[in-house]
Amino acid sequence: MSNKPNISVKNLSYHYTNEESGEKVSVLHDVSFDVYPGEFISLVGPSGCGKSTLLKIIANLIETKHKCIEIDQSKISFVFQDFALMPWLTVKENIEYGLKMKGVPQRERDKIAKEKIGEVGLSGFDNKLSVALSGGMKQRVGIARAMAMSPEILLMDEPFSSLDMLTAEKLRVELLDIWLKYKMTIVMVTHLIEEAVELSDRVLVFNPRPTSVKKVFDITLQRPRNKRSPEYFTLCDDIGKNII
Repeated sequence: MSNKPNISVKNLSYHYTNEESGEKVSVLHDVSFDVYPGEFISLVGPSGCGKSTLLKIIANLIETKHKCIEIDQSKISFVFQDFALMPWLTVKENIEYGLKMKGVPQRERDKIAKEKIGEVGLSGFDNKLSVALSGGMKQRVGIARAMAMSPEILLMDEPFSSLDMLTAEKLRVELLDIWLKYKMTIVMVTHLIEEAVELSDRVLVFNPRPTSVKKVFDITLQRPRNKRSPEYFTLCDDIGKNII
């Protein structure tokens, strides 16, 4: 792992103005942390504390007045909680959409889309409209679409929270396989402590709003992780005690 971070957040604060009351609402306060190439990082904290807002600021989906983040935006892909697919497009067309916008030739798009469809277990569904897919299949398309851009950094906003328990468990295993294959950096927002411990190298715990980093947990358990081990339960308990 490189000793130079590929995401650096320094003293980031963010607020917005409530349109009805005109009141200033502080969301993030003096947030600082680094993420290194190849790391899998999870962000956890109380509901509504600003984790998703922070992730969207990192992705430049929300603009801030002050430059507090060092990152190469060209190397980022984003996986959304609500899938964000275009329902009138097929699985293949959704996956290759970003490539098309970048001007990648059709033959290369076909090759990349086919490879990513296979990696997420959707072979045979190339021409299926995304609107007709199950939630788990839609998120597979979302992950494949993100991976088609060959990102060095993958940002994920509660990617499994809309799925049933068994589908989410299967997708977590598949995500780890993809991460181990490509060793990109992943930063994931999750509200499930167990999910964070299962997947991550480090877990960052955030305070209630206005949020800042409260504590960082290094997860050194061997992969694949034994979710029945005392060490796993102890980590989950320790992280839970730090979330108010």
